[in-house]
Amino acid sequence: MSDIRVFVAEPDGSRTEHSFPTDMGLSLMEALKGSDYPILATCGGMALCATCHIELLEGSANEPTNEELDMLDTLFNTTEQSRLSCQIRLSSLSDGAVVRVLGDGQ
Repeated sequence: MSDIRVFVAEPDGSRTEHSFPTDMGLSLMEALKGSDYPILATCGGMALCATCHIELLEGSANEPTNEELDMLDTLFNTTEQSRLSCQIRLSSLSDGAVVRVLGDGQ
């Protein structure tokens, strides 16, 4: 089993480090929720609500689907690096990735 390190950029400028296994098929949202990080997931990971909206500050991940892009288009606080964490597979995320939780911005 291999683990991946993910850093969450906090509002105060600090970074919180998390380590997650990549062999369980989890999304970033599921992993963060499982570690008790306060990220919403109102729709349960179906790319329908954008409450798990993040900004991928450093690193790379799988390409977004059309459904994910459609949901992101409904938000006012998106950036070029906006993603839904429920649509990012841990196995596709680069080790040491840095994300910022943005929420649905509504």
